[in-house]
Amino acid sequence: MKKIVAIVGMCGSGKSVASDILVNKGWKKVYFGGVTMEKLQEEGLEVNPENEKMMRERLRKDLGMGAYAKILLPRIKEYAKDYDTVLDGLYSWDELKILKEELKDNLVVIAIVVDKETRYNRLSIREVRPLNNLEASSRDVAEIENISKAGPIAYADFYILNNGTYEEYAKRLDEILSIL
Repeated sequence: MKKIVAIVGMCGSGKSVASDILVNKGWKKVYFGGVTMEKLQEEGLEVNPENEKMMRERLRKDLGMGAYAKILLPRIKEYAKDYDTVLDGLYSWDELKILKEELKDNLVVIAIVVDKETRYNRLSIREVRPLNNLEASSRDVAEIENISKAGPIAYADFYILNNGTYEEYAKRLDEILSIL
């Protein structure tokens, strides 16, 4: 099995940036948020913050807090047979426990952390699904309270502080990759 790196962090921390860097290095990507989008599309629902929140919480209510790991584990294992694989957006503590149990030491967790004001500013100007401060704060609270998002961040193997430049961010990611 090849390397498997889960990127965790709050909304707007830069998880997708790290994932894109790895994809550009030839890694396969498993996007956890893609499950939400796929389920919304299947039901003909608009992609917006309210529906995304509803779907994330409903999937976890129906399948347990490890829902996304359960749904994506076959894809992760298949990719990791032949490719280093990045998991973009692992959220809950239960997801992490399921993946650690299945993937053992093959799974490494990198948390991206950013000062809240910087993160909210970035969220307000991002091209895909921008959020204003109220929407961002509401999402933060919902993800912490309803889907146990803080656990994987707190328990990560490595951290990247993403308050600076892209170059600083990419350099820290490369430092971590060099010791895996």
